Order: sequence, then C-alpha cells, then structure tokens
Amino acid sequence: MRIDKYLWCVRYLKTRNIATQACKKGSVRVNGDIVKPSRDVYPGDKITLRKEQINYELEVLDLPPSRVGAKLVGIYRKDTTPKEAFETNEMLQYAKTYYRKKGVGRPTKKDRRDLDDFTETPEGETEA
Repeated sequence: MRIDKYLWCVRYLKTRNIATQACKKGSVRVNGDIVKPSRDVYPGDKITLRKEQINYELEVLDLPPSRVGAKLVGIYRKDTTPKEAFETNEMLQYAKTYYRKKGVGRPTKKDRRDLDDFTETPEGETEA
C-alpha cells in the first residue's frame, strides 16, 4: 500500500491530497528515509510524520483494506511517539499566548521598537 494512502487510511491526515503533499514536502520518513508518496509500506516499517510541530512515530502492524474507523486504527498501527514531543508543543502554545493574545490586533509602534532593540546587534560586533 502506498504511504500516502496508508496515512489517510489510519486517519493521521484528513485527505489523500494532504498526505501526498506532506510526502512531497519531506515531512514523512519511512525507516529514516524521506519518501515519495508512491513508496509502498509493509508491516514492520517505522514511519516518522512531522505534523503541527510534532514528530509522530508509528510502526506499521498491518495494512488496512480501506479507510478505517477511529476505533479500529489500533489494529493497523502502533503509535510510539514520545510524550516529550507533546509537552514541548504545549510549551510552545504557552509561549505564543504570553506576548500577545490572539485577536488583539497589530503590534504597536512601541512593540516594534522593542523588537528592533532586541534584534539589533551590539556595537562593535559585525553581522555574519
């Protein structure tokens, strides 16, 4: 079974088209190698999928005949994603909301000046 179809069948990606684009971008690896969407997967293969800043790690247990229900997904794959991946993503969400709440609007002139001061190189140093 093709890798893009497999990711769609086990409900990691919403559509086949999204799965194909993820493979073309290099977000999908099988046994450590970046793969094309047409790459076949077999039971025992290890898949790494980067989605929403999380590296999901999967092991193919069996190949589904078609897209399966959410309750049956566990038959066809084993999720070995470490918990630290989800914790770092949660910390990133907190960091984003700390500075500016969503929907507050554009940065003010003061915000821009503060950012410029923060990103300026100290005097005497040259940019590489």
